[in-house]
Amino acid sequence: MTRHFLKDTDLSPAEQAQVLDLAVELKAAPYSRTPLAGPQTAAVIFDKTSTRTRVSFAAGIAALGGQPLIINPGEAQLGHKESIADTAQVMSRMVSAIVWRTYAQAGLEEMAQNSSVPVINSLSDDYHPCQILADLLTIREHRGDVAGQTMTYYGDGANNMANSYVLGGVNAGMHVRIAAPADYQPAAEILAEANELAVTTGGSVTVTDDPVAAAQGADVLVTDTWVSMGQDATGRDDEGSPFVKYQVSQELMNLGNDPIFLHCLPAYRGKEVTAEVIDGPASVVFDEAENRLHAQKALMTFLLEKR
Repeated sequence: MTRHFLKDTDLSPAEQAQVLDLAVELKAAPYSRTPLAGPQTAAVIFDKTSTRTRVSFAAGIAALGGQPLIINPGEAQLGHKESIADTAQVMSRMVSAIVWRTYAQAGLEEMAQNSSVPVINSLSDDYHPCQILADLLTIREHRGDVAGQTMTYYGDGANNMANSYVLGGVNAGMHVRIAAPADYQPAAEILAEANELAVTTGGSVTVTDDPVAAAQGADVLVTDTWVSMGQDATGRDDEGSPFVKYQVSQELMNLGNDPIFLHCLPAYRGKEVTAEVIDGPASVVFDEAENRLHAQKALMTFLLEKR
């Protein structure tokens, strides 16, 4: 059966660890696996602008022996003149994988339901699971085994990044803390799924509106922009923003367990994080960005070899 990766928990805890192990292998030996040799073609569809996703998937597909086919907004009939279901059936007869950076999670689900090749969520309004794989790889490199470590996320606790940190982190056996204003905390169904998963993995999720308490003893501090792509910035990005007190500062970093700092980028210094932190010695954001390449190569290899 064709495997897809639409949200973090589409990989079991054991499979997630397997993908991370493979990412380590591929980082050390970049051309050791070529599941797309031929070259086979992988379609990479963009409904949203991108830097890291575009470069990492294009480079990764090529390194796996394949040919990336980049489809930009307005360059295909998808969702306009042709249904997602029809597009999926046509494309999966021509390519070996479909990577889609889009808006609605439901669109990805419809694509996967009608595709005979792996469909990968490279970002949706609900989840960003490829980023979490890269983050877990980065934590592993800098802090050792991820299981049992505490990761605190600051900012909009109801956005796609927070959802994936909760699910992906607990899937890895981490203790995930979400520090967010009361009106911007994870949905009940996300927390319920994470709590059910935690019984198996030993991880946990805690939600709080207290940024100081959330930093105490944390191994990783992470944040994201206050305005996600496509959101209205009104009231989110000014001096009256509810997220101002959740800015990651050196004072918060000092409360942790010698933590590292993560950010999926692009970052806005002086907003969600101070320049002192993101440009400081605890910041590993560029290792994290590079690891998008290695983690996604491992994910694609895993999915393609499951066909």
